[in-house]
Amino acid sequence: MAYTVVIPARYGSTRLPGKPLLEIQGKTMVQRVWEQACLSGAERVVIATDDSRIVEVAQAFGAQVCMTSVEHSSGTDRLQEVVAELGLADDHRVVNVQGDEPLIPPQVIDQVAANLSAHPHASIATLCEDIDDIEDLINPNVVKVISDAQGMALYFSRAPIPWPRDAFIQARDVMPSAGNWYRHIGLYAYRVEFLHQFVSWPVAPEEQLESLEQLRALHNGVGIHVDRAVHTVPAGVDTHDDLLLVRNLLKGKR
Repeated sequence: MAYTVVIPARYGSTRLPGKPLLEIQGKTMVQRVWEQACLSGAERVVIATDDSRIVEVAQAFGAQVCMTSVEHSSGTDRLQEVVAELGLADDHRVVNVQGDEPLIPPQVIDQVAANLSAHPHASIATLCEDIDDIEDLINPNVVKVISDAQGMALYFSRAPIPWPRDAFIQARDVMPSAGNWYRHIGLYAYRVEFLHQFVSWPVAPEEQLESLEQLRALHNGVGIHVDRAVHTVPAGVDTHDDLLLVRNLLKGKR
């Protein structure tokens, strides 16, 4: 079943202004992301932006671009504007690939799209990976997810979930020897019908507390399928140090 990739690419960034246009070994970051997405099985890859400079650069390397509003409060709002503009059917699948992930493996893009097709009771599919380091487990910037026996998300949190009560009574700086914890990977496949519903819902209380947009979906009874990623997903570019790391990793690859 066909699916579309949308890459939101905002020019504004607190830590890295103009992030999508930063150079990585001879190519802009947004081109690197687009090229990785084009290696997936998507029938179409679209860059969604709110800045004419990104439009100009993206069209120059051959990408399809949708100009979107500067007023969107979330990436999902921007995504919904794109699917409405493209006139996509309610049952069409859309994969949201972040515009700051120049190393994203195409295999995981295909994985979330396939998982959404395989689970008709889910409106969203996403991924996770094992947490085996105590620093990651207690780090609020590492989002955790817990799922039921059918692979459906029960909750996402910045706190360690489930809470290892007995182990943490003894020490909170040592990884518990018993238990399983999973880091949420922010790659999503959506059904278009869900996107149209989502933008009509108010912010959920738990979403506001945790600053996690996906909690709005759970609050409204939406099924989110979670699977372990079939390929390691490198971290995105949030800081200048991240940018230097990616540049070094891609050194010599033009």
